[in-house]
Formats: sequence, C-alpha cells, structure tokens
Amino acid sequence: MDAEKNKALKLTAAKVRLGILEGVYSAKSGHPGGSLSSADIFTYLYFSELNIHPEDPKAPNRDRFVLSKGHCAPGLYAALAQRGYFSPEELKKLRHIGAMLQGHPDMKGTPGVDMSTGSLGQGISAAAGMALAAKMDRKEYRVYCLLGDGEIQEGQVWEASMFAAHQNLDNLCLILDYNGLQIDGDVAEVAGIEPLDEKFRSFGFAVFKADGHDFESLEQAFAAAKANRGKPSIIIAKTVKGKGVSFMENQAGWHGKAPNQEQYQQAMGELNAALAELS
Repeated sequence: MDAEKNKALKLTAAKVRLGILEGVYSAKSGHPGGSLSSADIFTYLYFSELNIHPEDPKAPNRDRFVLSKGHCAPGLYAALAQRGYFSPEELKKLRHIGAMLQGHPDMKGTPGVDMSTGSLGQGISAAAGMALAAKMDRKEYRVYCLLGDGEIQEGQVWEASMFAAHQNLDNLCLILDYNGLQIDGDVAEVAGIEPLDEKFRSFGFAVFKADGHDFESLEQAFAAAKANRGKPSIIIAKTVKGKGVSFMENQAGWHGKAPNQEQYQQAMGELNAALAELS
C-alpha cells in the first residue's frame, strides 16, 4: 500500500471515530466500544474493498455487507456517512424517535444497509444466503460479514459456517472483530473461543489473520481472501476495544454505554487531536 492511500484511510478512520462518538453521545445510549474497535475495518471495507455505489445503494452488481454484530451500528453509520450515503448530520439523530438511524441496522430505512441485524449470530446466516444466491444467479458480487468475538459463542454461527463450507461459498468473506471483550467481560473467561484458526479450518474455511488497526495488514488479508477459491474465508482481525479513546480502550464497561458530557469532551478532544496530527 502506498503512503498516500494509507494516510487517506487513516484520516477517514479518524473521522469515522468522531462520528461514532457524536452519534452515541447524541443518543445518550449505544455501543461505542465495539464500534471503535471496528472503525478501521469499516473504513477499509467502504473506502478500499467493497464494490459499491453510494449514488445507487441497491445496484444489483454491488458487493453486500452484513453487520452481524448489529449493536455496532454507530460504526457502520459513521462509515456510510463518510462514504456519502447520507449526511453526517444524521449521526446526531441516532436512536431519536422518527429519525433514520435506529439502534440496529435497518435495511428498509437506511441507504447502504444490506441486511437488518441485531440478534447476535443471525447475520452470518443471512450473509451465507446472499452468497449462495449470487452463486445460483451466476453473479460476481461478493458478500462480507463482520462478527464480534463474543458473538461467535452463538451456535447459529457454526451452523451457518457448516452451510457456507458445504456450499463452497468462496464469495463469502467473514471478518472477526477480535477485541477480546464482550458485555460480561473477558471473552476467554465468559466462554473461551480458542483455538479460533483451527476451529474455522475444521469447519472448512480458509483462515487469514490481520492487525485490525493496520491498513497494510488488512489489505494483505483481504487480498488473500479474495484470491481464495473453493471455500469461504474468514479474516481474524486483532483489535482493541474502544480504540482511539484512552479511557475506553480495553474496558468492557464501554461495551454498551454512552459518555457523559465531560467524557464526551475528553474523547472528542483526543480524537480531534489525532485527526489534526494526520492532516
């Protein structure tokens, strides 16, 4: 990856993080921790990887994206706003009555959202169905699905994984936001999920790993996944919960609560400083 592209992605990711905080603070509720850990993944997807058309959100040939961990909608919305699907001003109306942006993604009401999600574990099933539909229709679009590490404790994830491998869905790419924390605490203590690479390989997946905050690492992993043939792919992306806000980083308590005014001002100060340093 050339330096100019890397810098542009970092700048966009910084703006996505600002949008996340703006939305959650304005809503007085929401999920900042996992949204922030996924911010670089959202940025890479929407500004480098996906074949999409913001001016025509339902273009038949577009790649599809499913946010299986639907509670991290603030991150998805911030990326969609930066990509031009709707005005960033909409982020300030997150979770407000009558507003477009709900607490979880709504495919009927939000441009750029390909699947309504929220119940953990179900998004991957929808994504596998989309990928199978593409195969049956002989279409070239790819399907991407972002899961949380706590989410894959759900049995439906593994049922869908068996299905995807059985159907040879090499047009399906899962991304795991592996920040190590879930609402109840450390993932390893709640219900350990390791060895992840061996588990997904045994379920018929091609497994790739990445630093979820390094765009060169993400580029390499996505390129490898796209080159993979005959089986679905998963990118296990190591991340930091609450990335970018000092007092939220690696804190399970910030999984699902909004900052107060003082915390908001500190967080926005840190994020704006990071943005200024990149500009």
